[in-house]
Amino acid sequence: MPNAELTDSTRRRLERRLRTERADIDAEVKQLTGTLDSVRDARSDASADDEHDPEGPTLSAEWSRIAGVHTELTQKSAAIDRALQRIKDGTYGICVRKGEPISADRLEARPAAELCIDCARELEARR
Repeated sequence: MPNAELTDSTRRRLERRLRTERADIDAEVKQLTGTLDSVRDARSDASADDEHDPEGPTLSAEWSRIAGVHTELTQKSAAIDRALQRIKDGTYGICVRKGEPISADRLEARPAAELCIDCARELEARR
């Protein structure tokens, strides 16, 4: 059952936003992967005195920070991929939990949203 609140024009515009965001994330992940590789190389360098550098964060802390951002971006990318698949399947804008329409306002704010606002709030309250 398609979301009657979403016009074809709105759906196409949101799809373009999702694809643009996905491309931006891909570029950022590629850059972070290079940074992670550099930190890994520095960590494996036996002469690196990482824990006693008064000038900045340790290599371990930097690795942890970058790896966390990388993981977050990977999760966002997967959510966008799922939204694009729902567009293709004709189920975009339908709550995956209740099967009810997701408001156009929510999709404007979060184009990759899988849940209606009620389900999202309910799940957030459980955390």
